[in-house]
Amino acid sequence: MRKIIELQQQLMPDLTDVMKKRYNILQQVKQSDFIGRRMLAASLSMTERVLRAETDFLKAQGLLEIQPSGMRISDAGKQLLDEMEPMVKELFGLSDLEERIRRYFGLKQVWVVPGDSDTSLHTKRELGRAGCHALRKYMGTDDVVAVTGGTTLAQVANQLTSQAPLKGIRFVPARGGLGESVDYQANTIVSTMAKRTGAQYRLLHVPDHLGEEAYLSLMQEPNIREIVEVIRSARIVLHGIGDAMVMARRRKVDEAMVHAMKDEGALAEAFGFYFDRQGAVVHRMPTAGLRLEDIQAAEVVIAIAGGKSKAEAIAAVMRFGHDDVLVTDEAAALAIAEQFENE
Repeated sequence: MRKIIELQQQLMPDLTDVMKKRYNILQQVKQSDFIGRRMLAASLSMTERVLRAETDFLKAQGLLEIQPSGMRISDAGKQLLDEMEPMVKELFGLSDLEERIRRYFGLKQVWVVPGDSDTSLHTKRELGRAGCHALRKYMGTDDVVAVTGGTTLAQVANQLTSQAPLKGIRFVPARGGLGESVDYQANTIVSTMAKRTGAQYRLLHVPDHLGEEAYLSLMQEPNIREIVEVIRSARIVLHGIGDAMVMARRRKVDEAMVHAMKDEGALAEAFGFYFDRQGAVVHRMPTAGLRLEDIQAAEVVIAIAGGKSKAEAIAAVMRFGHDDVLVTDEAAALAIAEQFENE
């Protein structure tokens, strides 16, 4: 298959571009369920005139169903996407990119989805779908899975399914809450994951940002101590990655500490720890959730993060050296590859 694609790219490069364009249209319509032409054009950064010509062609092929109010993918279109999946990574040149990043950071596996989740909700959904694949691949029958919060992990939760109830699995929040939108809290995400798969879950009703005194007091509570012990026994950790300064402000870290972290070179945040460009931990806070030693002891650590804007942060956390799997998007992966090639 790879050889055929390489020949096609040499002899008919414009044909490959057309295939990519039409694949992206079908994927976006499928993800949206039902969508108008104007919204579809905006989400794909395409003019309505160009999009109209492409959707008319796809309708003529029986791949789209178009109505005055919008369009949806047909059963034939869904089948075509399923059949194309094995060749998509080769078509987009993502297989080589995955392998280069995997080798550079010494990871078990890298998944790269097409697009940039900074600018495309469709890509963010695909990131969530790939995160589901990664989790299902590594999850056993009686695992404890610790999960962080955030918009990307919420996408994973909303797409996670199981053919049979995962009664032996326990989903738990990796840390306490940030006091922001409940939809993106770790507690909400683990609850959604459990309900969609028939698994068990436990919640941690404490704030993420704790002072030393508050932390010590909370850890005296038997109920808190019991759930914390479950969290810290997690075999799998599923986490997002954020910009250090953005996450510090979301955690309401005081300005003096924010400036101190900036001076120390804090670039990335993951599971409540702050990393510099080389992957060294430059700041940590008392937490009732996962500690650094728990991350290091976990058998499988899966990072799910994308968007070109997060490339440096993702690379910093990968250099920490305790992630086994990275799920990211094309824009971030290309920027990461450019970064390590320039070093």
